[in-house]
Amino acid sequence: MPSTSSPPLDRLRTFPQGWLRYFPALDSLLKYSGAAARADLLAGLTVAAVAVPQAMAYALVAGVPPQYGLYTAIVMTAIGAFFDSSRQLINGPTNAISIAVLSVTAAIADPGDKINTIIVMSLLIGCIQTAIALLRLGDITKYISHSVIVGFTVGASLLLVIDQMKNLLGKKAMGGVHDHFLMRFWRSMTEGGDVHLYTLWVGLASIALVLGLRWAKQRLHFPLLPELLITVISVSAITALLGLEGVGVVGTIPASLPSFHFPHTEWVFIKEIAPSALAIATLGLLEAIAMAKSIASAKRQQLDLNQQCLSEGLANMGGGFFQCIPGSGSLTRSAINTQAGAITQWSGVFSAVAVAAIVLLFAPLAQYIPKACLAGILIMTAVRMIDPASLIYHVRASHFDAGIVIATAFSAVFISIEFCILIGVFLSFMLAVPRAGRMLLTEFSISSNRVLAERRPEDPECSSILMFGLEGEMFFGSASTLEKHLHTIDERLKGGAKVLVLRMKRIRNPDAVCMHMLSDQVEHWEAAGVHVMLCGVRDDLYQALERTRFNMQESEVFREQKLRFSSTLAAVQRAYELLGEENNCPHCAGLKGKSQEAYYYMV
Repeated sequence: MPSTSSPPLDRLRTFPQGWLRYFPALDSLLKYSGAAARADLLAGLTVAAVAVPQAMAYALVAGVPPQYGLYTAIVMTAIGAFFDSSRQLINGPTNAISIAVLSVTAAIADPGDKINTIIVMSLLIGCIQTAIALLRLGDITKYISHSVIVGFTVGASLLLVIDQMKNLLGKKAMGGVHDHFLMRFWRSMTEGGDVHLYTLWVGLASIALVLGLRWAKQRLHFPLLPELLITVISVSAITALLGLEGVGVVGTIPASLPSFHFPHTEWVFIKEIAPSALAIATLGLLEAIAMAKSIASAKRQQLDLNQQCLSEGLANMGGGFFQCIPGSGSLTRSAINTQAGAITQWSGVFSAVAVAAIVLLFAPLAQYIPKACLAGILIMTAVRMIDPASLIYHVRASHFDAGIVIATAFSAVFISIEFCILIGVFLSFMLAVPRAGRMLLTEFSISSNRVLAERRPEDPECSSILMFGLEGEMFFGSASTLEKHLHTIDERLKGGAKVLVLRMKRIRNPDAVCMHMLSDQVEHWEAAGVHVMLCGVRDDLYQALERTRFNMQESEVFREQKLRFSSTLAAVQRAYELLGEENNCPHCAGLKGKSQEAYYYMV
């Protein structure tokens, strides 16, 4: 049943429609229903159960007290949800951004100065991201390879494990403010005192409990079980009851909401951190857009990249005035939000409100949370950040992807996090320029005289077989164009065609992004009962099909032949064999009386 109209909604409907696209959450209210509200509320509460322990842990990674992570999970999540183009994306503190922030501020010894620097950086990052959106440069992110994110994730995960080892082992942090990250780790391990056994046991118990709960969650088919929150509560309670001496705890968290605060800064200071802020702003956009694209693909939603950049910018900028650390779109919380059945952006608002309620009601209990427990959770998070299948896929897909992954990961560990992002972006543009080009889509048809050629408007339409040719550079820069072409083909297939022939002879330089997109679409067509065949497949494309384990039968792939168009003709012949007597196309029926060998191209 349609939702009941209300005066606020009536006023909203009078709002200029052109402006509503800048406020996607308000636009969602125009079609909001009670069922959608219940679904969003349930999803928001589920996300909040995960957000609380993650936010505290990510704040510690960034080098600030845990309440700043909670503030970010309230303010940034709410603002981001209000402007997000993606309906299920959850913004807030993330592992990757916190590690990058730690890399920038590790040399600052005074806690107050460090907090102020991070808040100023959040404001500056938001300004950069907002400027990118206002200048309509959001689309430029599609020319930055996803391999940059893959390589960064590998390097960041290693650094996160290294950083948390001191908390897991109960050692004191050592090293000078100007020492390299790896040097500080070495000095902490060798000069930070003996291993504290109680602390180690708490950390290992936390890891074991998380693993056990995840195993139970899969076996019991209960995907929304908040294993992180259960682990924090259980380990904290047991540690407090046993009175384990020497185990470090998080400490007291104020039971209050973030207040407006204008960070103190000077122009000279802004110039010093601007390059790092630019790198982290770029990383934040890539991280959020990658997750938003993944959700949009699964939900078949339209995504406005500039609007998403604006959302990230305003969320970070607003957070800078409310004592928040920099953040982005969260992979974990967005996935949970989607699994929990979120329908609109308001699930993010409900999540922020729930986190705020938890802070007001239960903040004093944080003094019982062991740091080793959060360290164990972070180490588990770091391990899960690396997707072995995705890593292998990108490394094997092409030398281009492999080079970016290796260079980005190496520079993250041995140089610096923020510098590795700039390296990855630079390599993406440098290697993409000579390969840039447009991808074209051409439809073919068989005329009444059995001539196989480019389809003209006056040519008869076949209701059983569709034939299209793709031409151009099949790399990440062409991904959006390829997506449009595949959508065009998908719309044509709704006419009832049972066989699709894709001529790939003029496809060049296939990479991981487009191969994955094509593979997903082919699987979607096959699941819908459409036979898909690739013809004119050149050696480089065939090798990419093999390397990426493309899910097609050998009989459905027709490789390029020396004789011109012979591969396409073989595919057409195979298409008619598959249809057999089930071919009810009137146009095809008119061709049956002619020789089966009479297919040819008009050259």
